[in-house]
Amino acid sequence: MVDEATRYSDADLAEFKEIILKKIEKAQADLDLIKSAYMNDLNNGTDDTSPTFKAFEEGSETMSKEANSQLAIRQEKFIRDLKNALFRVENKTYGICKVTGKLINKDRLKIVPHATMSIEAKNLQR
Repeated sequence: MVDEATRYSDADLAEFKEIILKKIEKAQADLDLIKSAYMNDLNNGTDDTSPTFKAFEEGSETMSKEANSQLAIRQEKFIRDLKNALFRVENKTYGICKVTGKLINKDRLKIVPHATMSIEAKNLQR
């Protein structure tokens, strides 16, 4: 009988930590870009003071700001999930499925490093 591992090795955890830190850094840069677009930090023009605004352009701009706001909210959640994954790495519970208690596939964790459930557990939810 093969003894199934109950947690990832310290070397594996160090590799996952590096992946997560890189993803956090990129996600934060993306969030900063989204927020600057949302806040119009990059636009110092006079578009907003011009009396020639057309209703369509105003509506389009509003929709764009709302879309950026939603993107920012999703990005903040993604960063929070990554930071939670980092916490699990530190306390050596990273990669353990919260449903089955088994290790989540390494390849899955490399692609979705904030995963808390195995594919098996995800399929059980359907």
